[in-house]
Amino acid sequence: LKSNPSNNEEKEAQTQLTKSDELQRLHSQAISAYQEEDYEAAISLLDDILAVCVWDAELRELRAECYIKEGEPGKAISDLKAAAKLKSDNTEAFYKISRIYYQLGDHELSLSEVRECLKLDQDHKQCFSLYKQVKKLNKQIESAEEFIREGRYEDAINKYDSVMKTEPDVPIYATRAKERICHCLSKNQQATEAIKVCTEVLQLEPDNVNALKDRAEAYLLEDLYEQ
Repeated sequence: LKSNPSNNEEKEAQTQLTKSDELQRLHSQAISAYQEEDYEAAISLLDDILAVCVWDAELRELRAECYIKEGEPGKAISDLKAAAKLKSDNTEAFYKISRIYYQLGDHELSLSEVRECLKLDQDHKQCFSLYKQVKKLNKQIESAEEFIREGRYEDAINKYDSVMKTEPDVPIYATRAKERICHCLSKNQQATEAIKVCTEVLQLEPDNVNALKDRAEAYLLEDLYEQ
């Protein structure tokens, strides 16, 4: 503006300055809301800022943290993915994405993201520790599914028992393992056991189609046609 003053440029500059002041005010409010653990308010304020400051990696990371605190990890992933691209060597973003996928039960995507972290820093302690855990779990699940394809149901059941021992702290893996055990028992004509395990799954997920089908097959084996 000082180097080349003209009416148009002065008006534009004043508009931008006013907008800038407003965004700084919103930013201060967003930080305060985050510190006061009012994550919903922080998200709303960050939405307004990021509509203008689209490429701000730190603001995206902050909004991702708010989503995580609000129990919406799926929404955090897109912000963290953007932050991983916007900031070079952003191992922390890849680690967080991998952890979220892992907690959601998507072990394959978790493994893919944690590998990206280790490409940037092979000595990253958190990523390496997570990588070992996810890789072990992933291998067990792949092995169990291979047994199912081969009709080796007892082996598959044993392998899914190992999955539950490998990851006792994230409930989704136990539920998925039981769903597959229920399938194996039904296919192996162990009707009583199948009904028991399928029922455990359906108590957690009443609309689980796979467990309903497998329990139906087990009921047929027992001549329990009404059920």
